[in-house]
Amino acid sequence: MRGVGPVSTTSRSSTVNAPTQATEIRLASRPHGVPTHDNFDIVDTGIPAAGEGQILVRNLIMSVDPAMRGRMRDVKSYAPPFEVGEVMYGGAVGEVVESNVDDVKPGDHVLHQSGWRTHAVLDAKRFVKVDGDAAPLSTYLGVLGMPGLTAYAGLLESAEFKPGDTVFVSGAAGAVGSLVGQLAKLKGAKRVIGSAGSAEKVRHLIDDLGFDAAFNYKDGPVAEQLHAAAPEGIDVYFDNVGGEHLEAAIDAITLHGRIAVCGMISQYNATEATPAPRNLAQIIAKRITIRGLLVLDHWGLQQQFVSEIAPLVQSGQIKYSETFVDGIRNAPDAFLGLLSGANTGKMLVRIAD
Repeated sequence: MRGVGPVSTTSRSSTVNAPTQATEIRLASRPHGVPTHDNFDIVDTGIPAAGEGQILVRNLIMSVDPAMRGRMRDVKSYAPPFEVGEVMYGGAVGEVVESNVDDVKPGDHVLHQSGWRTHAVLDAKRFVKVDGDAAPLSTYLGVLGMPGLTAYAGLLESAEFKPGDTVFVSGAAGAVGSLVGQLAKLKGAKRVIGSAGSAEKVRHLIDDLGFDAAFNYKDGPVAEQLHAAAPEGIDVYFDNVGGEHLEAAIDAITLHGRIAVCGMISQYNATEATPAPRNLAQIIAKRITIRGLLVLDHWGLQQQFVSEIAPLVQSGQIKYSETFVDGIRNAPDAFLGLLSGANTGKMLVRIAD
């Protein structure tokens, strides 16, 4: 494990209920098509020690995200691929158990990117402290974390949302899509439509989150269901799915419509090149703007985002859902479930209490 080193004589640590071993989830092999349990190794190992300028964290909650599927491939992208035989990475919140960093003490909680393990050694610049009294720790991985900022920046900057817009969101019951729809409503959308993969998720979007309309994409052609939900067309499409959804949105979008492409989960497990939407010529006639979205480009909005959204979450004006899977050994199950749509809202792994 990276960062293992001797314990400084000035180290501060806590040994209350200390576990005797660590567990890691490593990439065993690169998947071909849909990932399986054979692509993961669960390895028990010794607990590392924090070196000079480092902390040791006992992870409490970790995130699994669709983008992790892309990092299982050995291809050049905006984030380096996971290495076969090495521990995987992802967002996590943990409790500091040993510290050689000024202003950080055992018992503090930190947010970092060394999930997929029970224990992590982190350099001082690789984590930020979070306050579990101000908000539940899980929210720093969801509605107040990377997914929340993705929704906020994607809607307001990438899609250039304007009051009065009709907005369509695919993957609308997920961590990102559910916030996109609620933000659009709060900021004056004329109409918000969502797609999801089950009748229960459709009900959740309308009854709990305030979407004006929603449909189950498994019930029939997306284009037909979208037209029924938005007969006058849409102005903004927030794309988490790609494929048939993107083609339907191009058909339905109005003149000077805007599309923010956040993800294409329908194509992540494809073993052959998937066809592009067959109606791309409409981009010309409708003067459509299609813009890719990476949250890495929008970290400058983080403080604005938290200051605006945290009070709305606290007051209940913004609602969020979380799906928990318990135990680090079940992290592969959580990830595979995410890819098959088993979650409502943010998919999380509860590693420890």
